[in-house]
Amino acid sequence: MTLELGGKSAAIILDDADLTACLEPFFGATLLNNGQICWLSTRVLAPRNRYDAVVETITALAQSLTIGDPLDQATKVGPLVSERQRHRVESYIAKGKADGARITTGGRRPEGFGRGWFVEPTIFAGVDPKATIAQEEIFGPVLAVIPYADEREAVAIANDSEYGLGGSVWTADPERGASFARKVRSGTIGVNGYVNDPFAPFGGIKSSGMGRELGPEGLQPFQLLKTIYLDEPNDPA
Repeated sequence: MTLELGGKSAAIILDDADLTACLEPFFGATLLNNGQICWLSTRVLAPRNRYDAVVETITALAQSLTIGDPLDQATKVGPLVSERQRHRVESYIAKGKADGARITTGGRRPEGFGRGWFVEPTIFAGVDPKATIAQEEIFGPVLAVIPYADEREAVAIANDSEYGLGGSVWTADPERGASFARKVRSGTIGVNGYVNDPFAPFGGIKSSGMGRELGPEGLQPFQLLKTIYLDEPNDPA
């Protein structure tokens, strides 16, 4: 049996990362499809010594995204899948504010849309890693930006989740990023981006599921193995 379930992945921004140089892949790893993808990195971990600058960059990115008809090629953020889902996302936004996190942009329904279940891209700063919006899957265009002191604390925060499906590491040094990625308990993770590869196995650990899809490993759930035991006759010699 294979189960591909939800996630609350972390985007870990290391202290040498130039986020302004990779905004498009960062958007793809965090807010793609209006936040409605299971592997999105919706927890953003930023070093304390660069925290304000990272929050400012991500806030500006969210503010720059065009909201509109999903069939329009200029649109970056479309509607959520249903009215029920919008109410769910809005309840998490209210919970984040009630728990003391600060909204730097978004948090409302955009004006000028008579149809569709739209929510503005929403960025929370000053988020406690134990807060509800940092632990539960929202499945909407909402990012929680969490500060960390050093790499050891970043790893601890990233792994402090019941989920383990995706994730991303952002750094000027890809080898450093790969080394850091090995410490994150997740079925998949990307360095300076996140793009699914149909030739590589995909799946999660912990509450994010079991088994793997894609790649040679994805064939295993469809195979039945048979073992034949041969009873070799005794050698009279």
